[in-house]
Amino acid sequence: MADLTIGILGFVALFALMILRTPVAFAMLLTGFFGIWWLDGLRRAGAVLMTETYSAVANYSLIVVPMFILLGNVASAAGFSRGLYDAAYAWVGRLRGGLASASVIGCAAFSAVSGSSIATAVTIGKVALPEMKRLGYGPGLSTGAIAAGGTLGFLIPPSTGFVIYAILTEESIGRLFMAGILPGLLMMALFMLAIWIVTLRDPAAGPRGERVAFRERFALLLKALPLIVVIVVSIGGIYLGVFTPVEASGVGAALTILLAFATRSIDLRSFATSVMETVTTSTMLYMIVIGANVLNPFLSLTGVPGGLEAGLNALGLGTYGTLAVILLSYVVLGMFLDGLAMLVITIPIYFPVIQALGFDPIWFGVIAVIVIEMGMITPPVGLNVFVVRNVAGDVALGTVFRGVFPFLIAMIVCLFLIILFPQIALLIPNSMFN
Repeated sequence: MADLTIGILGFVALFALMILRTPVAFAMLLTGFFGIWWLDGLRRAGAVLMTETYSAVANYSLIVVPMFILLGNVASAAGFSRGLYDAAYAWVGRLRGGLASASVIGCAAFSAVSGSSIATAVTIGKVALPEMKRLGYGPGLSTGAIAAGGTLGFLIPPSTGFVIYAILTEESIGRLFMAGILPGLLMMALFMLAIWIVTLRDPAAGPRGERVAFRERFALLLKALPLIVVIVVSIGGIYLGVFTPVEASGVGAALTILLAFATRSIDLRSFATSVMETVTTSTMLYMIVIGANVLNPFLSLTGVPGGLEAGLNALGLGTYGTLAVILLSYVVLGMFLDGLAMLVITIPIYFPVIQALGFDPIWFGVIAVIVIEMGMITPPVGLNVFVVRNVAGDVALGTVFRGVFPFLIAMIVCLFLIILFPQIALLIPNSMFN
């Protein structure tokens, strides 16, 4: 009981450090290190710190993180994302709210090479927001579409969220990547449906674009071909069993670099900048993994996961009632923490509970990522909202939050559909790996 109390105090300290703007990686590392020191001595705390640091750096599976980040950075610097957006606009721009729908499609496509929600929102936002402003789109719809579309970067493979989840739970990265494909496409379709409903109620919010001739549509599709080739080769290679996810990340990054230089879309200075941005982002993610791996032994010593499981069982809510409580806790945490922080803090605690309830761990990984995505566009933190607001420049923060509301409803619908029909997430990975 005393150890459990120390665990609860450890969580209080962890949240206090983050409220004081301590980076989440260092907040977890400090809490875990001093907690283990208190419970099991300084020698044990030092051993855990050294062992887990080496394990994270030497973890072969984590190579997918810098490789896919490099892929996305080079693709963005080469302007490949512009080609994707232009092609999407040529095909759906004539629809009411077509430019917003094209932005969502562009976000989904760029997510398939980026793996980052923020990078996706920034990259597509810089291209799409000026165009929507020029055509007279409502600021709420335009910024809301980009902020919500950017969250697809956390769901559509290669997702950094799935990589971290796989490392924390020792599940297959390949299965998780494949599990994100259909939910990602479903969410993209629901976002487009939300845009249609918004523009049906207020046609001025998303006027129709100009009609583009079929010949020009195919010409623009050819301009987007480099990135389409990378997506097909890397993700298709995983599906067909040609590559492991780690190999696919390396092949995709190499292919993107070759195409960028072959088409003269990038110079050495821009490439060097992309590499440095990759190093910075990857270092941050590696530090988060190290911090989580130091925090987890502390949680095990305190018995917090077991205490939580016992407490939830005592409520007598049943299997899906307990799941609802867990998902609601993510919604609340999403108001204060960023997505990766929620993932690394909660998964070591919730995962044993999910296993005891008999839920499929791959399915729950998809569910958890979707709920975390919701946190990226809900106040008061809503990280994607702040990012898009900075890109837009002259749009009030409240306008962006109001703009994401229809997309938040679409995410809730997507979540319920996957809970009701788990095969939406499990069909592809089960057909591949079974």
